[in-house]
Amino acid sequence: MPASEKKVAPAKPVVRKKKRHKVVEHPRSSALIFSNRELGWLNFNSRVLAEVEDLQNPLLERARFLSISSSNLDEFFMKRVGGLKRHVAYGVSAKSSDGQTPEMQLAMIMKRIGPMLKKQKETYIGLMKELKNNGCEICSYKDLKENEKKQLKEYFNQNIFPVLTPLSVDPGHPFPFISNLSTSLGVSLLNPNNTDEKLFARVKIPRVVNQWIPIQGTNKWLHLVELIRAHLPELFPSMKVVGHVLFRVSRNADSDREEEDVEDLLAMIEEELRQRRFAEIVRIEFGDCTDPWIKEFLMSQLELKEEDIFPMSAEFDLADFVFLTQTLPWPQHKFPAWSPVVPSALNDGTISIFDAIRKNDILLHHPFESFSSSVERFIRDASHDPDVLAIKMTLYRTGDNSPFIKSLIYAAEEGKQVVCLIELKARFDEERNIYWAQELENAGVHVVYGVVGLKTHAKTALVVRKEADRVRSYAHIGTGNYNAATSRFYTDLGLLTCDDRITQELLEFFNYLTGKSLKQDYQHLILAPVNMFNKMKELIQRERDHAKVGKPTLILAKFNNMEENDISLALYEASQNKVPIQLIVRGFCCLRPQVKGVSETIHVQSTLGRYLEHSRIFYF
Repeated sequence: MPASEKKVAPAKPVVRKKKRHKVVEHPRSSALIFSNRELGWLNFNSRVLAEVEDLQNPLLERARFLSISSSNLDEFFMKRVGGLKRHVAYGVSAKSSDGQTPEMQLAMIMKRIGPMLKKQKETYIGLMKELKNNGCEICSYKDLKENEKKQLKEYFNQNIFPVLTPLSVDPGHPFPFISNLSTSLGVSLLNPNNTDEKLFARVKIPRVVNQWIPIQGTNKWLHLVELIRAHLPELFPSMKVVGHVLFRVSRNADSDREEEDVEDLLAMIEEELRQRRFAEIVRIEFGDCTDPWIKEFLMSQLELKEEDIFPMSAEFDLADFVFLTQTLPWPQHKFPAWSPVVPSALNDGTISIFDAIRKNDILLHHPFESFSSSVERFIRDASHDPDVLAIKMTLYRTGDNSPFIKSLIYAAEEGKQVVCLIELKARFDEERNIYWAQELENAGVHVVYGVVGLKTHAKTALVVRKEADRVRSYAHIGTGNYNAATSRFYTDLGLLTCDDRITQELLEFFNYLTGKSLKQDYQHLILAPVNMFNKMKELIQRERDHAKVGKPTLILAKFNNMEENDISLALYEASQNKVPIQLIVRGFCCLRPQVKGVSETIHVQSTLGRYLEHSRIFYF
């Protein structure tokens, strides 16, 4: 095993007994009343892929959906397939709610992945034709004219060659480390002076340069992979390039943390990030191969099996399509531009945002109503207001160059009491959140890293302000992250309020996050895991009881995913008492609707489109 491809032993998965998540077996088997989570997620991604084929969507938006479907699949392999493979490796046989072992689930997944990849490739080929018909030709290097190749050679020598680092493998050069989701060209070489032995070299496709290269004076575009592949001989002078293949690996990002005994949560997450770099490979993708020896060499060096091999749907990372859609100046092939409106309650420039909130609670609906003119303004104005005494806030995913970070730092520097919980366990945002936590601490902000054993997913901010008659608290509670970028294409709800009943309980909530408060009796807030589960069951059972005595009943809900088995069972019971139930579930749904005698009055639909549906709504 080459030293540079260091293997880190995966943590043995911890299988904990779930006290209230126990599946109650239906007489006809759990598979009839619960759907498999993993297959449900693949169904969701198939719906994303279907958006590519929907001709009602503009052309470049369809290309963006193809990019999203590819990125989704990357995450699925890293998190879900990675977790299942780890369970199989350690002999874990715990069954899913539909009665499937990890090994059975992996088999089902692999059966579904093949057709999905085939569909990806078909939609990609179709998009290529449509792009060409509309004036954007994604071409191969071999199809270019000589003057175009000359132009690109100059571009390659000036802009690409200096950032490339070809790495060969021989006794003096160990096999290089292959990072997660990096795209590389594997190259087979022959030394003209020794034609008996092939040599392997790896050329990593750099992400620091443009992935799409326009050919001047034409409507043609070339992907960076094509350009590098055409100039491989220049990277290996005096050697013969025998063949090449594009390849890409996905590493396991699943984690079973034991947080209860940890002494330093920040150090634990930093160590986990270091281990994740060297985590086991769960997938290798290959493009068209001109020398089978390269694939055999890679499989041997990376210790992979045939079952780990998957075909690439294109000769580049399909996620790169999103960069092309952003580059092309084609407004006619995109969704019409939308300019968010300033909420009417905040449109009066003569009063402060706090005056506006005192008049009435303000319900916000993003991206239709401006995020910057409401939520960002709330924190920004609080940081500059001399009457504000304290700001308390949770941050889950906040993005780069965050206006919220700037406002919190400014407030701390102005002498205000500033407390911020930054959730270090936000999947794939851990590194960014560690950076922001350290920046805030350096500025004097009191930073909390999270609650041991839990992931703090709440999005809320509290502003404490000294006023003429009293000290008053103002709050924002939302379904979306404090992230200026995602606020433009996620649908979310938010509430600005100074209702004492809510703000007083939010103060208790922040004390729970920062101290050792064990308050459980919230009257106006519903918190997981404190009282949300029981409250949801209580509300469902209330509708069931109303139906039993002939009162009007209805349950409407909108959320991201549905997996909680006991809530599903409560909904089944309500359905069996003729309660009409309408669920809007964007992602996977383990509840089975319209099963005879079980869930006949339950209807489930998924909403996909221009914006990512992210708001949560419950109506009883």
